[in-house]
This record gives sequence, structure tokens and C-alpha cells, in this order.
Amino acid sequence: MTNGQIFALLFFVIVVAVPTIVGVGGNLIERWIKMKEKQLDLAASEAADKAATQAAHIERLEQRMRVMERIATDKGASLSAEIEDLRDGSSRSSTN
Repeated sequence: MTNGQIFALLFFVIVVAVPTIVGVGGNLIERWIKMKEKQLDLAASEAADKAATQAAHIERLEQRMRVMERIATDKGASLSAEIEDLRDGSSRSSTN
């Protein structure tokens, strides 16, 4: 190879090949980053939905616990009255 051929080859590599490879590689990396961002957004959305569902479930459990605590610590007379009221309500609904 002559110096002219080596220079032409080196010129081609520096001016054409390297920028092309960098451009294509940069495009691939950009697409990969966008895909990862979408995956993270989807995971965050799913986590938020799950957290909201769990918070609602915990709230229902806390309400039930408050009722159970009230029943356990309530005076016997008012508890008996509430039980009777519940019985009266269920007997009314079963006769309808």
C-alpha cells in the first residue's frame, strides 16, 4: 500500500465510518433509554395502583378493628341493646 492509499483509507475511516457507527450506536442507545423509561413509568404506575388498593384495604381493616374494640370495651347493657337492635333488623329483613 502506498502512502496515498493509506491516507485515503484513514480519511474514509475517520470521516465516514466512525461518524456512521457513532450515529447508529447513539440512536440504538437513545431507543434503549426510552424503552427503559417507559418500563419504569409502567412499574411506577403499577406500584401506585397497588399502594392505593392496599391503603383502601388497610382502611377497611382499621374500621373493622375500631368496631371490634368498641364492642369489646363497651358496657354490657348498651352492647346487649345493639345486639338486640341487630337481631330486630335482621328479622325484619328476613320477613320482607
